Amino acid sequence: MTSTNETRPPAVRERHYPSDTTDAEWAVLEPLLPVPACALPTGGRPEKHPRRNVVDAIRYVNDNGCKWRAVPVDFRIPWRTVYGYFQRWRASGDLARILAELHQLVRVHDGLNPRTVAVILDSQSVKGAETVSKDTRGFDGGKLINGRKRHLAVDMRGMALAIMVTPAAPHDSIPARDQLFRLRLTHPELAIAWADSAYGGTLVDWSHSFLGITLKTVPRRKDQDGFAVLAKRWRVERAISWIMRARRNVRDYERLISHSEAHITWTFITLLVRRLTRPPRPPRTPPHAVEPLETSANKPKPIHLRKQSNTIRLAPAVLT
Repeated sequence: MTSTNETRPPAVRERHYPSDTTDAEWAVLEPLLPVPACALPTGGRPEKHPRRNVVDAIRYVNDNGCKWRAVPVDFRIPWRTVYGYFQRWRASGDLARILAELHQLVRVHDGLNPRTVAVILDSQSVKGAETVSKDTRGFDGGKLINGRKRHLAVDMRGMALAIMVTPAAPHDSIPARDQLFRLRLTHPELAIAWADSAYGGTLVDWSHSFLGITLKTVPRRKDQDGFAVLAKRWRVERAISWIMRARRNVRDYERLISHSEAHITWTFITLLVRRLTRPPRPPRTPPHAVEPLETSANKPKPIHLRKQSNTIRLAPAVLT
């Protein structure tokens, strides 16, 4: 018989929310989480709640857009504990590390190089709630939005490499310098970036001279009326639509900009983990068929072009 004072491992709850992790998703995400404090040399108390329940609670808040105090009780975790994990993993840099590792795993899963040499940049302005302070918000005169602006850098498949949130007032080319500089530090293999015309001007010369990144702009068509699918840019616009599927990202409620970036990061982590549990995505276009080698029998005859004379003929002078 076991004693009553013996500590039992916490039970994992039954999963019935759409945002809950499946067994396949948890098998991918669990090894990427930080090591518990009790397993470190410095020591610490064992964790009281299963990490899978913690991750499910964070994903529930991110996907449904509820308050932290409104975390359902069937997660069996106090809301302060869930918020504590969310804040600690963001502050320690583990959240950004998980996103970077998942990004490489998905590219290898799809048969691509784990590191990309091309990125696409774009921004999105969203309204800020009353909880957003005056110092961290601004007014976007182009979109007529008072709030914050999200700057996103994705690869050719729409997977995020860098996420940055700023007040909505500055022009896109100003925060883009900081974003490109961060990309150069974390991804030294980058060679080319595409963006809209707002990223043009002096930013093109600056990125090429100081960072060694070729920045190309994709302007709107001259006869464009309304929305139109533009080359390269549609990939980052599709990624922005993925962000808006999580209701917590529809409007910015966070007091800290770092928490806004963390919610967007959790959205992409959920997307990448689900993609790893599915079959690899096939290429968009089939490979070109190999043409047979030409033999002497069916080899076409060469075409001879008549060479024109280089002599210049002058018109006769007019007698006056």
